[in-house]
Formats: sequence, C-alpha cells, structure tokens
Amino acid sequence: MANAIVTIHGGPMAPATLLGQSAARIPTAGKIRAGIKVLSRAAAEQPRAREIYDQGVTAGESFDQIEKSLADALPKLKTPLIPRNVAWFTVRGQDFANPALAAQLLDAHGEDRGEGRRLYRFPVVFPSDHWRTVMPHELAAWGANEKRFWSEYSADGHVRHCRCHAPVPLVDNGKRAIRLFGGRKTMLRQENGGVCEPETCLEYQTKQCNLSGRFLFFVPGIRSISAFELHTNSFYAMNAAIQKFETIGFLRGGRISGFLDRQRTPFYLSKRLMEVSHIDEQGRAVRVPQWIIELEAPVDVSALLRGPEDDDAAIVQGELASQVLEGAQSVVEASGVTARVADSGTGSAGDGGEPTLDKVIARACAIGLSADVYLAYTDRRWGSGWKLNRQGRRRAWDELERYRNDAQGYVDKVESEMKAAS
Repeated sequence: MANAIVTIHGGPMAPATLLGQSAARIPTAGKIRAGIKVLSRAAAEQPRAREIYDQGVTAGESFDQIEKSLADALPKLKTPLIPRNVAWFTVRGQDFANPALAAQLLDAHGEDRGEGRRLYRFPVVFPSDHWRTVMPHELAAWGANEKRFWSEYSADGHVRHCRCHAPVPLVDNGKRAIRLFGGRKTMLRQENGGVCEPETCLEYQTKQCNLSGRFLFFVPGIRSISAFELHTNSFYAMNAAIQKFETIGFLRGGRISGFLDRQRTPFYLSKRLMEVSHIDEQGRAVRVPQWIIELEAPVDVSALLRGPEDDDAAIVQGELASQVLEGAQSVVEASGVTARVADSGTGSAGDGGEPTLDKVIARACAIGLSADVYLAYTDRRWGSGWKLNRQGRRRAWDELERYRNDAQGYVDKVESEMKAAS
C-alpha cells in the first residue's frame, strides 16, 4: 500500500496557505486491522475460492488483495469475504508501505497463545492532545469506488451535516470538465437539506451508511515517522476510548499525547470479550458476545494528580511550549552570554526582581553547562512547567545562586544525574 494521509475533520486547523486552510492531516505508514475476513458460505463451497484464499493468506496478502483476486477469478460470487471478530489484531505486510514494519510489530509485541504468533496487546502513544485528531470518526456511505456521503459537524459542533462531492462543472457545451485546483469540491447534500439524521436516512436504514472510525498512533520502539492506524466500526470501543481520553486529559492538564508519566508508561490497545446489545429486525434488544477494542491506561492515577505545591510543574500547552523553546534558542544562539549575565549582576534575577527564562539559561551557560543539558536536567527535576511559572523560575535561579561559589561542583552534579538517568 502507498503511504496514506488521514484528514481529520473537526480537529485543529492547519494554517492557511496557497492550498487553503484545511483540517490537520496525519501521514500513516500502515494499517493494523481489528479482525480477519473469511470466505462466505457460498464462496467456501467452491474449491477454486478456497485455493485462492489459502494462497493469499499464506503469502501474507491483505484481505483487499485476496478479495480482488476472488472477484477476478469468480466474478459471479457476490461478497466472497465476510468479516470475523477474533481475539487478536491482524498485522500483514501488504497493509504497510514498508512490509518490514509488520514483522517488527509482531517480533516486538506478538504472543503465541496456541494459534501461532499473534498481536493481542501492544503499546501506543498518540501524536496530539485532541482526541478527535487521534480518533477521527464519521458516518459514511461508500459507493463502488469512492465515498458518496459522509457526516461532518459544523464549526460550533452543534449541527451534524451530511456532505457529498460537488458536481464538476463542464464547459464547451458539456463536453469537457473544467480543471480543478486543490481537488474535488464538497457540498451539503441537497436531498436531506444537508442535515445528517440517521433515523430518517435511507442509506443508514438500508445499512449503506455506517459508523466508521480509526485510532492514529505511534508504537514505541517501532521506527516510523508516519503513524499507524487501526480501524473500528464499534460504537462501544470508540465511546469507551473517548471516556479514557477525557479522563487522562483532565488528570494531565489537557494532555493525552506522548507517554503518560515520567516512567514512560504508554497507552495499550488490546481486546476484551464483551456482551453488547443491538436491536434486531423486530425491534428487540439482543445481546451477543463480541471482541471489543479496549484502550488501556495502566498508570498510577495518584501520580497524575497535581497538588497546589506542584502547580509550577503543570503540563506546558503546545503554544506556550513553542514560545519557551524559541526563547531558549535565542539565548543559546546569542553571542556574549557570559557578558549579559555580568551586565545584569550575578545576583540579579531580571526585570522586576523576578528571573526570566533567558536569564536562568544564560546563567547556567555562564558556569559551563550547555543549554540542552541544563534544560533536560531541570525538566527532569521539576517538570517542564517550571519555565512558565514564576515560582519555578525562581527555584531554578536560587539553585544556581547556591552554587555561585562552586560552579564546577554544580556542573558535576548535573552531569552525574543526567548520566545516571540515561
């Protein structure tokens, strides 16, 4: 498969450019699938279909490829493959731009529970603090070759619209389509007034339109600049994941990205056998067992709770962190750092008697520490929030002041602690 780009509707917007202002886009390196596909009853009765299926599975082909081979060889077969819910995740080389990544995933996190080496549970970290970005989902109706209709919320999040592709305008008396810039345009679906109402939608009621979602994540230890994706159509899985995201975000000051704590604890994706209910054709609630994707957060919750004394170590939000890094870089790149400290006086914290970030870093540089080493040390000691908090900067400044007459001793202290941490 080629590298895919997942567009996140309802997520943070990318800056406006020549190509327009659009939703965030996350490149993906491959798909981990939630289940498998097996031959339908009609297909299983045909020896040729069984042969093609077995050959494809043995060769590590994706189920899309196997289905295409079946359609080419047996065009009269309708729906030759059907999904089957299993306890493991499917990892196949043909679902990845680099098939070696599939082997790495199985080698690193696969288990043999009596049915061969399978992927039952694996660690993940998410690339964004917006759960809508790392778990995009929609109601969508697909045609033979493209998505026909899909849901999308309004900017205020109050109205769910139904959208479709706009017709391509024709010129030369309808003989030629105009050349489009930026791809096909979209529009509100006219038949239903552009409002997504599943209970009154023909496509939804005839099961042509269904809920579709995916998790977007990185797997620690698997080297890939692009994310992996795991598709799911389960309302239960997505609803439970949203609750986990919101709980962790609340405890971590809005963050769900990266590792969960200083012990580098990740989220985990696994499966759990649950009884879920659905409404049958007669309107009765029926409960059936299903393997449901479960998002785990195996972390000590008390470690995520911050008391008043830890406010200066609060999690830094993205925009503020950017400002801090820019400020730190300007200090490192500026010439005459030692002279700047001398000009302000070694005991002077900065304007108004309070230490500024550049003054703290400059003072650390003046005694022989690099800015990178010092920031890594202080972030580990007090948490990255110290840079933005007045008390946090004062604490760092006072520590430097205590070692004013023993600069080499402080350098040795920092370097020994960082060496022990590594």
